[in-house]
Amino acid sequence: MAEAFAGTWNLVKSEKFDEYMKELGVGLAMRKMGNLAKPTLSITIEGDKVTLKNSSTFKTTEVSFKLGEEFDESTADGRNVKSVVTVEDGKLVHVQKWDGKETSLVREVEGNNLTLTLTLGNVVCTRHYEKV
Repeated sequence: MAEAFAGTWNLVKSEKFDEYMKELGVGLAMRKMGNLAKPTLSITIEGDKVTLKNSSTFKTTEVSFKLGEEFDESTADGRNVKSVVTVEDGKLVHVQKWDGKETSLVREVEGNNLTLTLTLGNVVCTRHYEKV
């Protein structure tokens, strides 16, 4: 049921994003820019293809994939990862693996709100979006 995620979403609040980026190994300058950015997330679904586009004044990234199929992804912080995205219990679960590490990005929609929970090791970051 990925259709519930389709639309354009604006970031309104973020918790522990700096800690998450630090755990990823992101440098200070890029973390400062990341903390200042208020990205817009666009999710489109065409048949069995899902596209996630993150746009901010600093950087725009876009990735397209089929649910349940592994794909190569280049992240905004420069990591080249193997990713897979599935729908589990109404959540869009995105797992990235690289260099023996793993992070999860779990998106949940409730009404006009999307919550993104990023987990790496013991660090959990929550980002809140509102539908445009």
